[in-house]
Amino acid sequence: MSTLHEFTTWEPLLHVLRSAHSATPGALGGHVAGRIGTHAYSMPMPWGTMFTMHGQAPDAADRRPEFDAVQRVRRALAQADTDGVSFVAGMSPDGPAVLHLLDFGPAVEAEVSGPLPGALLLVEGAVPEPWRRLPDPVPGAKLSPAADPAALESFLRERLPDAVGATEAELAEAEARLGVAMPDELKALYRVTRARWEDWNDDYESAMRVANVVGCQLLPLDELYIADAASRWSQWRFAAMEAEAVDTRSDTAVQGLVSSPGWIVFGHWDGDRLAVDLTPGPGGHSGQVIVLTREESIGAGLIADSLTQLVLPGRRRRNPRGRADDAPSAVAHVNSGSLRSVEAAAHPALEVLSIGLWEGEPFSLEPVVDLPRLRTLRAEPGTLADPLEISRLTGLEFLELCPQDWRVLLDADAVPRSLLAAGIQVRNDVDPLPVVDLANEILARWDRPLVTRTTLEGSLDPVA
Repeated sequence: MSTLHEFTTWEPLLHVLRSAHSATPGALGGHVAGRIGTHAYSMPMPWGTMFTMHGQAPDAADRRPEFDAVQRVRRALAQADTDGVSFVAGMSPDGPAVLHLLDFGPAVEAEVSGPLPGALLLVEGAVPEPWRRLPDPVPGAKLSPAADPAALESFLRERLPDAVGATEAELAEAEARLGVAMPDELKALYRVTRARWEDWNDDYESAMRVANVVGCQLLPLDELYIADAASRWSQWRFAAMEAEAVDTRSDTAVQGLVSSPGWIVFGHWDGDRLAVDLTPGPGGHSGQVIVLTREESIGAGLIADSLTQLVLPGRRRRNPRGRADDAPSAVAHVNSGSLRSVEAAAHPALEVLSIGLWEGEPFSLEPVVDLPRLRTLRAEPGTLADPLEISRLTGLEFLELCPQDWRVLLDADAVPRSLLAAGIQVRNDVDPLPVVDLANEILARWDRPLVTRTTLEGSLDPVA
């Protein structure tokens, strides 16, 4: 049985928090809130919000009680087989304490760095539109003139004479698992080395010699995979704001996508993944080598027209071509430092509208009501003249508003039914409990699992 919902599990952490805030009894509106996860935790402390990753202890010795208290909760999380829990605590110097534990459940994305709920997943399994896009067909796509499987294989055998290559049966097995035919260059590479650690006798230097010859750290043949949407997961509230890279120009070498059934990942370097691209853009070549960087969850860059060009000496690397400078942006930011009206943001290709800090008159959404591709709206508090205009945006997938604007929509039963996910825009220092109540009201409209709250009451030793 897990001890997660026992007051004694949390008692040391409550002592730490009460001691830290004893000089400011009214801190954070009378509550202290945070989140404890298996890999990170965050909670407000006098020196700022404490946030540590990967279970590492704070450096200062006098913060050992804090870390020990967190570890006590983490052990309970492991017992409960859950990744994390948010908490809201009210404590008195005289001893009484009330602790609310929030389990976000499967319909809410947790915010790693805070106690508030993240995006509300209104439709099970739904992902933002860019994550659903498939590559456009390019029937005229051809191999690069630089592609030469025979020359590639000959070069690799000369440089890696002791390598253990894959058999034809192993190559066929890899193709069956991937569900796509491997290009001849990729098969030539793995005929020379199948890149298994056991073939290198678990010797790191041997592996790096292969990496230096090939130009990247190779995945073993049986670990090749397709760069699908799941392999580039991103939280909804960030993914819903993406659009720019999806806009593929007519002369672009790499299609601006999140994923493709024709992207075969075969290697990596410094966290970036290399893939052979079988679904190039109109200006590219079938079998070109692209990079999926760790900094981005959408789009890819071109680094070589072929594996031969990547590996052989004197290779020439190319840079990806981006969106034309005069093309309208699919993402528009309206605020004091950017576009200064919704009218200026409106055009048929607009997908994402973000209305930020603004001190002037609030905006009407009338200019974007009939836009065919608008799918995301985010608006800061006080920026909308009439939140009910949102009901006319019938193609919205993601909507992020402050609680006051959500209240207007909910009371009028005017929340767009097209939504796949939603966000509640609040500061990190607000009381999470009213935010959770609002989140549950939204989730209930879609008959989704609610955030559950467990209240624990106990007593701490009085402050001396």
